[in-house]
Amino acid sequence: MATREVTQTRKDKDGDITALCNPGNSWSPRLRSDAIKDIESGDHKYFVSWSDGKRTEIRVVARTGKYLRTDRDSTTRNNLDDLPNC
Repeated sequence: MATREVTQTRKDKDGDITALCNPGNSWSPRLRSDAIKDIESGDHKYFVSWSDGKRTEIRVVARTGKYLRTDRDSTTRNNLDDLPNC
């Protein structure tokens, strides 16, 4: 299993995450559907590093469909939205 750091995200016009990115890595960009499969199968983990040195794992959330999410500092915000666009 590879652990992949995410530094950017691709978003659609509604702000929904469509891909995870880390420029210069062979896996980047990784489409949302593929990242969800990676996480659910246990093939890969994705995480975000924050300026305070902490790491937050990206997880799959299923409500009305599946999407990717982080919960930094136990908030309910999706902090993937805070990353720059790729």
